[in-house]
Amino acid sequence: MIRGRFAARLLGPALVAVLAVGGVLVAEVPAAPPDSVFLEDLTWTEVRTLVAGGATMVVVPIGGTEQNGPHMALGKHNVRVRALTERVARALGGALVAPVIAYVPEGGLAPPTGHMRFPGTISVPEDTFRRTLEAAARSLRLAGFRHVVFLGDHGSTQAGERAVAAKLSREWAGARVRVHAIEEYYRAATAGFRELLRTKGYRADELGEHADLADTSLTLALEPRLVRASGTETTPAGPSGADGDWRRASAELGRLGVDLIVSRTVAAIKESMR
Repeated sequence: MIRGRFAARLLGPALVAVLAVGGVLVAEVPAAPPDSVFLEDLTWTEVRTLVAGGATMVVVPIGGTEQNGPHMALGKHNVRVRALTERVARALGGALVAPVIAYVPEGGLAPPTGHMRFPGTISVPEDTFRRTLEAAARSLRLAGFRHVVFLGDHGSTQAGERAVAAKLSREWAGARVRVHAIEEYYRAATAGFRELLRTKGYRADELGEHADLADTSLTLALEPRLVRASGTETTPAGPSGADGDWRRASAELGRLGVDLIVSRTVAAIKESMR
């Protein structure tokens, strides 16, 4: 039996609503599942019910933990892909979203190459990444999902996504279970969004390949706390980790990119389902 102020401290007022019944503290249980597309927010029985009711598509968001210049946090890809895949799933209707895969190939360790030259970046070997994708897809198939969709926010993951999707789709052809590597998501977020910004008059030197105007604007639109105002006050120079000039980035521009990514990705998924 848990009593008194010790119990309230133990359970935490922000965690549960507590009712005193006969001297025993009882947690109030929500009456219905949350309005969420994320597997992490659901119980296993809720997932089972949704799949049985026709929610047989699951999106696997693939991020990465890497340097993003002096002005943007290491978790940019992870936070951004989670937010965008939620929008994609809701636009599709009946799709769920798996947890973000945050560990991806980022460069060599000895000697450090690529993003591994900057503190905080975490890399895994390519074969480890592919085995992780494959194990995740096999787990999701076991839960009853018939369409597993890889959406990668990072360039280094695209080849691995393609290879794993092709392998498993061949293996599961008889069971009518498919894995889709939707590369249009990444193309829309990079080349597609940069081309849109060019048509609006933004300079070529602002539109690089990493932590640039487009990249930073997307993050400002989705999670502005990840962008440092102090980092936008100086021109990128030397080994900053950025490629492009981010100083004119804005949430308003980022929202144009968000709309582009979601619309093109939804269309590509529908096309892949045919």
